[in-house]
Amino acid sequence: MPATDARSGTKTILVIDDDPDFTAAIRSVLEHEGYAVVEARSGAEGLEKLRAHEPDLVVLDVMMESSTEGYGVSETIKYSEQYRAFDSTPIIMVSSIHESPDERYPRAPEVDMIRPDRYLTKPLDIPAFLEIVRKTLHR
Repeated sequence: MPATDARSGTKTILVIDDDPDFTAAIRSVLEHEGYAVVEARSGAEGLEKLRAHEPDLVVLDVMMESSTEGYGVSETIKYSEQYRAFDSTPIIMVSSIHESPDERYPRAPEVDMIRPDRYLTKPLDIPAFLEIVRKTLHR
């Protein structure tokens, strides 16, 4: 169940990224828009915080402790039995890799398992990012 505060209507967003400058900037932007933000610096920490905070949305980097860690986190959230309660939590993947999973692995049948709901590249176009966040949370 998502962490939306029923009294205030505040949506919670989990940001999983190992770049402290990026997370600080995104936290500031999202909090200014009225969202609650939880941060994690690795995939493992992100999965722990997913369970602890039950966010409404995950913003996920690809390259953290490994060059493909975010793909594994996405797959775990969407397909792992132990995270079944979160398999419909939307994921916006944000990376400096300019190819989406579909473009990067065009022939891999497993690409469906790592595909996020949206894929954006850094540096972010902040107004476009916020519009995608709004649309994703209110679909």
